Amino acid sequence: MARRWNELQLDMIRRAIPHPPFHARNLYHVSVAMYDAWAAYEPDATGFVYTVKHTADDKEAAQDAAISHAAAAVLRERFTGQNGEAIDMNCIDDFMSVLGFDSAYEGTTGDDPASVGNLIGAEVLARVLGDGANEGNAYADTTGYTPVNEPLLVDQFGTPLADPNHWQELNLAVAETQNGLIVESGVQGYIGPNWGYVEPFALPDADERGVRLDVDVVPSVDDPEMKDWVVEVIRDTAWLDADDGEMIDISPGAFGNNSLGTNDGAGHPLNPVTGAAYPPNMVPRGDFTRVLAEFWADGPSSETPPGHWNTLANAASDAFSPDDLRPFGEGEAVDRLEWDVKMYLTMNGALHDAAVTAWGIKRAYTSTRPISLIRWMAQNGQSSDPTLPSYHEDGLPLEDGLIELITDASSAPGERHHHLRWWIGEVAVFTWLGEPGERTSEVGAHGWMRGGEWIPYQRRTFVTPAFPGLVSGHSTFSRSAAEALTRYTGSPYFPGGLGEFVATQGAYLVFEDGPSVDVRLQWASYYDAADQAGQSRLWGGIHIWPDDGQGRVLGHEIGTLAADKAEALFAP
Repeated sequence: MARRWNELQLDMIRRAIPHPPFHARNLYHVSVAMYDAWAAYEPDATGFVYTVKHTADDKEAAQDAAISHAAAAVLRERFTGQNGEAIDMNCIDDFMSVLGFDSAYEGTTGDDPASVGNLIGAEVLARVLGDGANEGNAYADTTGYTPVNEPLLVDQFGTPLADPNHWQELNLAVAETQNGLIVESGVQGYIGPNWGYVEPFALPDADERGVRLDVDVVPSVDDPEMKDWVVEVIRDTAWLDADDGEMIDISPGAFGNNSLGTNDGAGHPLNPVTGAAYPPNMVPRGDFTRVLAEFWADGPSSETPPGHWNTLANAASDAFSPDDLRPFGEGEAVDRLEWDVKMYLTMNGALHDAAVTAWGIKRAYTSTRPISLIRWMAQNGQSSDPTLPSYHEDGLPLEDGLIELITDASSAPGERHHHLRWWIGEVAVFTWLGEPGERTSEVGAHGWMRGGEWIPYQRRTFVTPAFPGLVSGHSTFSRSAAEALTRYTGSPYFPGGLGEFVATQGAYLVFEDGPSVDVRLQWASYYDAADQAGQSRLWGGIHIWPDDGQGRVLGHEIGTLAADKAEALFAP
């Protein structure tokens, strides 16, 4: 029953405006409500918010009813006023009817399971109403954020950065969310600036800035490594070309198995579960990287990263036999309902805390995104050779075939920069040139463009998320979920040592046509999948390395704290 309500919630998320912290909070609170409704009928279980015990002649039926009423109460409250509200409320009512429950019943005073479930939902909602999210005022900012920089007008050259170390909002002529919802154009609104102050599941107290766990490195243009980080993103977008002839092995035997917070892995010598070697999985590099950028961007069906990890956890659970259902890998096997309610609370508690941590850091440092850094450096010039034109110490470093000066020779007829011949002396970059006119049948070309016009591998109506860069939410969410699942399942490995997703040839990509072949993403461990989620944000042009690497390290700590708390709660 918990799984069915989780699936319903994921569908509601897919219809809503993407807001990762908002959805992480909702997944967590629905998980609390479902766990408490289950625990209310288990004499040896400890509730999280609701601790009263009840009995019933048919315990399983009572738990199903209480879980359904509790989940429905939280979902109705949270999705009222959201995009898709009418469909959402109809789905809740229809599902309750299918289950044989009275969706209109709102009683909370009886001892019957429906009243118990309604009461649990109400108590969970009341308990968290003042948790710092500012739910009562439509989650409006409570921090007094004021932009440091003018907005970047994406369709124009360059960027008006007053301080390149701080985030810059975008001004979009046409704006859509990643799941295709048309939203108000113009300057982006900051999503979740106050989230660092939201009450967590298992984190330490916040400091005055809303920071609970901190980073070691705050990226700065004065950092000697900044140019390397920026060039890495430019190189990644140059490598999104599936026609460049580069083939790579993306099997778990060649990919993954990184140390925490690094990309130092060379794969797993053998499948750690079966002991067999992983077969090679050769695909064009540009197909692999494009699929990565889209698959991890918002979930395969726009569930946002917290919802995406719920889909991964559900798929993994489906592969477990009844004897494998031992929470935290210990004790006797439990039934599916107990497994699910405990898994959801453990993992969604971690994902909620990942949002609290990452968005607190985002607000504390308001760190820059690659689109601003690359355009700012490019409009400054090149930083490699003072004897060449357009030298500037804060310019882009030159690299043959990737970052070059436009010269008389390079822009002559038939040469690589001929179409840029009006801008002699400026910096050009080899990159993805943007969405094609017909995304379903055409591929966006790769070629040379002025560096001050660089765009990430994203929809032209989206471009970059509406919040600062440091740290990567994807990296923090994903590693925290991977830690929680590793602890909860008792193993870091997907069932059978292999998790998979297949992106079908010519039918998967949204930004453009593709991939050119079937691309089978594969992971041996939850950690491998989490690292790939973080890596995808560099391929997509959304983050620089410190955003990703440090997010993974934070996620490790967050997931560990959440698993510790959940395991203690579940202990007999």
